[in-house]
Amino acid sequence: MMDIIQRLIDRTTNRFLLLNYRVNAQQLINTILMDARYQDPKRLEQYGFKAYSQNDEDGIIAEIFKRIGIKNYSFVEFGAAKGLENNTLYLLYQGWTGLWIEAGKKNCNFIRNKFASAVSSSQLKLTNSFITRDNINQLFTDNDVIGEIDLLSIDIDGNDYHVWETIDVINPRVIVIEYNAKFRPPAIYVMEYNPNHTWKYTDYFNASLKSLEKLGNYKGYKLVGCNITGLNAFFVREDLVGDLFQEPFTAENFYQPPRYYLTPFYASAGGHKADFGLYIAK
Repeated sequence: MMDIIQRLIDRTTNRFLLLNYRVNAQQLINTILMDARYQDPKRLEQYGFKAYSQNDEDGIIAEIFKRIGIKNYSFVEFGAAKGLENNTLYLLYQGWTGLWIEAGKKNCNFIRNKFASAVSSSQLKLTNSFITRDNINQLFTDNDVIGEIDLLSIDIDGNDYHVWETIDVINPRVIVIEYNAKFRPPAIYVMEYNPNHTWKYTDYFNASLKSLEKLGNYKGYKLVGCNITGLNAFFVREDLVGDLFQEPFTAENFYQPPRYYLTPFYASAGGHKADFGLYIAK
């Protein structure tokens, strides 16, 4: 009996601690967004929300396309994991079509089963491949993904900078890419390219925001914002920027520090556990 009582106490305590964390995290987010620099409606932080993204990326992506418009409702995402928590599932639900490239074989098997309806209808293409700067353009070509697309999301926990630098067969209007928030502007840092790199859950990955800003400028993109957890940076092709986003388009203006401790809050902010099934868009 005492064991049962102790388990009930532990369960109640854990629920209380989780509730307390959620309340504190929401209060912290509200406090951050009350800062005067975030009150400019041309900034993006205040528009963030989670549907299926890891944090608040879904809302920021929606706001960007609200401003620049949608051309062909197409996306590419690599590092799609199991598909239930990424930057493009919410778009898939809205009728977009696209390509997921995922290195994990188990993840791909899960996707083929869970997203069978989307895959069989060709709304979603899936490629199981470990991405390098030597194969990325061929992967696009093999899947008939060339020319202009609306969104490219890059999250491979390492060679992100080098892969983006190499891409030349597609012309995304918007790019979402993970940055290494350990290195604050004006720090210049790019992880040395290693075609066999896998993330070891350390701070050795990818590139600083300043280095990505410089690469973006070279490739014809402007940095227009970062999400509040300091995880992803958002770039818009310079011919689409106009006066729609806050200037200057620099890492110093948009940098967010690593607030990875907020990610568990966003994990619950999307409501019930994520899933995918047949649905009617009407």
